[in-house]
Amino acid sequence: MKISKEEVRHVARLARLTLDEERLDAMADQIGTILEYMETLNRIDTTDVEPTRHAVSAVTTPVRADTPREHLSHDEALANAPEKDGESFLVPRVIG
Repeated sequence: MKISKEEVRHVARLARLTLDEERLDAMADQIGTILEYMETLNRIDTTDVEPTRHAVSAVTTPVRADTPREHLSHDEALANAPEKDGESFLVPRVIG
């Protein structure tokens, strides 16, 4: 399916993108290629295929049991800190 430069220009304007003429041509070609592929996919018979949300149905997220444990002491928490002042981690200032 071909898409015109005017259609690309219209979509670019809606997305508040500025595209020069060369880029408009390239985008029209790329979008045309994507739409052609979508037409190919639309011709595939999927009547007996159940909808999925993932390509592999056996995907699970491993979850460990949430069991209470002793927390780190203050000294243990700061033990491997590259820089500390005795009470806190020292990090570079990011806000002026």
